[in-house]
Amino acid sequence: MELMNIARVRWACRRGMLELDILLQPFIESQYEAMSDDDKTTFIRLLECEDPELFAWFMGHEQCQDPLLAQMIIKVRGRAAP
Repeated sequence: MELMNIARVRWACRRGMLELDILLQPFIESQYEAMSDDDKTTFIRLLECEDPELFAWFMGHEQCQDPLLAQMIIKVRGRAAP
């Protein structure tokens, strides 16, 4: 999977749900550039998921069955933690 340029990734972080925007946009600004290419690829795969699915995973209502995506969810949630 080809990595997107940062502007496209930022745009993909703008979601239809405010709760997802609040999680994803700060993460992309503070973490994305320093991530490995493998983590960037995983993050981009995460962004390809539908908003209701992302919301359920991030809020802990459902468990993501993909282990790489589940780890990325933990990283994003960890960045948002106070």
